[in-house]
Amino acid sequence: MRVRSLISGIGKVLVTLGLLLLLFVIYQLWGTGIYTARAQKQLERDFQTQQDQAGVTPTTLGGPTDGSTPTTVPVVTTLPPVAAPDPADGDVLAHLVIPKIGVDTYVVEGTNDGDLRKGPGHYAATPLPGQVGNSSIAGHRTTYGAPFGELDSVEVGDVIQVTTLQGNFEYRVYDKFVVSPNASEVLEPDPTKPAILTLTTCHPRYSAAERLIVKGELVVPTGAQPLASSVDPGDPEVTSAELADSLSGNSGPILPTVIAGIVLVIVGGLWWLLFHRHPRWTTWFIGVIPFAIALAAFYYLLERALPANY
Repeated sequence: MRVRSLISGIGKVLVTLGLLLLLFVIYQLWGTGIYTARAQKQLERDFQTQQDQAGVTPTTLGGPTDGSTPTTVPVVTTLPPVAAPDPADGDVLAHLVIPKIGVDTYVVEGTNDGDLRKGPGHYAATPLPGQVGNSSIAGHRTTYGAPFGELDSVEVGDVIQVTTLQGNFEYRVYDKFVVSPNASEVLEPDPTKPAILTLTTCHPRYSAAERLIVKGELVVPTGAQPLASSVDPGDPEVTSAELADSLSGNSGPILPTVIAGIVLVIVGGLWWLLFHRHPRWTTWFIGVIPFAIALAAFYYLLERALPANY
């Protein structure tokens, strides 16, 4: 009987651990998106406030308005005297739309873990969208709303639209390829295409083994002046390590996760003891609330302690 009870107990523990692991996967794939959705709503409000404070309506730079075929010359029309924005890390920078895959999201400045949890992040060492140079943006493909989840479906010729305080800019995709995580050369300027946009995300989906790269060229009417780059020539470039870390993420502190795990075990144990002494639905309901809170806190900290967010 003791052996049978032991085997039964081990089986129950394994089933419980399996369910908790499954719930963690669900949290990563969908639960993290709740945080991003809330952050995006705030970024939308912040961007609207920035536009109101600037007191200008950004000029549309998507091509001719007379119905003629747009040129691919990478220059932009003259804009109202709006200075290039200089946001702090994590602040909203632009509104990004990719009609082909239904992307409609706000871009923040910076590509550290905290920035990319809010939405796609702009590499601070690259020019702003619409400016001369290689403006580069990274975004998650699996977690935190997966803004670039379907980026592999983008094809050559598709449109990418970006709005900043300096204007509305349209890019045409001209290349798509896969590279290693530390291939920082994808963020370098292209001498044959002075104004381009580079989007980077993890590849394949559910993995950070490689990077999917999509490149677009600015499409604007002929006979205009380019927007000057806001990047200081003396600023450091994006290194291979920074490119790899931007999407893979860095491991967070372990101690808070361990403490949360201990609290979870204590709460779960007390709930189990209480239910076995008083096996009523009211006892189950009373215990499930604190356990769910402890579990959510543990998942929150565990996800940040792991090195990859995809």
